Amino acid sequence: MPERRLVTRSKNSQNHRVRTWPKSLHQVVTTARDFFRRQHWRELLRIREKLRLSEETLHLLLAGGVGIIGGLVNLIFFRCTDTLKEMALRHQGDLVEIAEALNWWQLLLAPTAGGLAAGLVLYWGLPWAGKRDSSNLLEVVAAGDGRLPFRHALVKAISSLLSISTGGSIGREGLITHLTATAASKCGQLAGWQPYRLRLLVACGAAAGIAAAYNAPVAGAVFAAQIVLGNFSMNLFAPLVLASVVATMVSRSFFGIEPQYQVPSYVEFTHVTQLPWFLLLGLFAGMLGAAFLKLLRHGELLFSRLPQPLYARMALGGLVVGAIATGFPQVWGNGYGATNQILHGHYALGFLLGLFVAKLLATLMTVGSGAVGGVFTPTLFLGAGLGGVFGMLLHAAHLAVGLPTAAFALAGMGSVLAATTHSLLLAMILVFEISLNYTLMPPLMVACAVSTLVARRLHPDTIYTEPLRQKGLAADRESAQIGAATQQTVGDLMRDPVPPLKQTATFREIADRFLTNPNNFLPVVDEKDRLVGIVALQDLKEYLSAGQELAGVIAYDVMRPPPVCLTPNQSLLDALPVLLSSEQRNVPVVNTQQERRLVGAVARADALGVLSEAISPRSAPNG
Repeated sequence: MPERRLVTRSKNSQNHRVRTWPKSLHQVVTTARDFFRRQHWRELLRIREKLRLSEETLHLLLAGGVGIIGGLVNLIFFRCTDTLKEMALRHQGDLVEIAEALNWWQLLLAPTAGGLAAGLVLYWGLPWAGKRDSSNLLEVVAAGDGRLPFRHALVKAISSLLSISTGGSIGREGLITHLTATAASKCGQLAGWQPYRLRLLVACGAAAGIAAAYNAPVAGAVFAAQIVLGNFSMNLFAPLVLASVVATMVSRSFFGIEPQYQVPSYVEFTHVTQLPWFLLLGLFAGMLGAAFLKLLRHGELLFSRLPQPLYARMALGGLVVGAIATGFPQVWGNGYGATNQILHGHYALGFLLGLFVAKLLATLMTVGSGAVGGVFTPTLFLGAGLGGVFGMLLHAAHLAVGLPTAAFALAGMGSVLAATTHSLLLAMILVFEISLNYTLMPPLMVACAVSTLVARRLHPDTIYTEPLRQKGLAADRESAQIGAATQQTVGDLMRDPVPPLKQTATFREIADRFLTNPNNFLPVVDEKDRLVGIVALQDLKEYLSAGQELAGVIAYDVMRPPPVCLTPNQSLLDALPVLLSSEQRNVPVVNTQQERRLVGAVARADALGVLSEAISPRSAPNG
């Protein structure tokens, strides 16, 4: 009997233990959570803080992903252009070599048909893409919220592929850069990130695009930092570097690491007496750069005055390029092959001078007619042509005999690029990376410095800032003040705007918004998202005693005039008076003071805190 009681007690004990175990996964999770809350929550919090990604680490990871996108976009471009050239021209490879093997009527027909097809894509595709705010990289960074429309980028990419593959005198870097930046921006939009992070993603896309297109990681990072962001802060520059490096390595895994321009070897530059010739070359390059920018503008105005639709204007531009190509087939495409021929001295002086003028006209016609593409590579072609002509003229006059023509051609490439971008650092680094030749760096630096100063005096805008200037944006980000490069702008602190009211919103909608929103002021916008006023909570008190007549009250009836607003490219120091005088916790930010499209808001307390920290003494005085 005792043994039986013991067995029975043991079974009852086991049954009791079984019944105390949780009966579901939910109970298991609840039990574990209660246990850790009672005993180990402090340790878990410390572990979570250690594992949480910092803002800088997250930006680096995102930049690496953007770099992969840039490399893949570059690969897709090559595959698509090879396919289109095979379909349209029955050839693959360099467009100059293809053009030299075609008949005159093919030289006329191909760019004309390509311009027509590219124009039709824009004519039909852009309405399909829908309403857009802006697709300009610099505009969405300097005066926007970093949102690039993906449909517009896709339509323009298809149009650009058609133009490039049929002989248009434009470069591929524009397509690759814009498509990569747009893809990065779209990923950020889908994730719901703040405008400051979207703008960084756009800049990383620009860096990855340039790096992938030219196999030039340093130039890609410098381009994005100086041209797109206008800021070399390490928190911003480090992601740009990583995006450029990853994009370059992805491209190299498919295309290798050979330099795009084969530069012949020449004498070492060891004497100061060799530099004056490059000072003179820089002077001519600066004049050419300023003239080129003005001619591009005049070409666009000329085609815009034609009454024909866009596709007819682009077909006309292609026809002119084809006519030029019957005498100079080297004007087709971006000119890689012809530039290499110039560097190796394969053209006589008379032919090179004619080719230089022909390429200039072909580029003006292609860009002016509305073709989508980059002008980086055609600019390098013009620089090589200028330098080659300059060197040959010196040799014809028995001057600078010890300096080869290739040296002047390569220096011309960098100096004309510096003149059109006003960025001598970018030009020097890019020419070095695409040539992998360090010997010419001292005279190249001299020529780029002189050309930049001359071009800025003759034409203050660059090829990138002129469209912004025409829209009333203050595109100048440089200052003669020491340390101005470290100043923050409104765009650096900008966040999403306070959700605005439409000017036709009813009183009930306004009241509901105030009940569900912590802000005491709500912006009011029209149908084009332009800020037309603000509604203050305290202004609604006089309507509280009203009856049925409230049904006819809308936001337009109760709003105040629009307040003084900020713009993204405005420095925080310049914004200080607005921040101090504003009653709003979130000061509205508009794209420009003229257009007044609401793009964001700046928390007044955060901005004043940053300014307070910047102007406060770094250390207490001794004594």
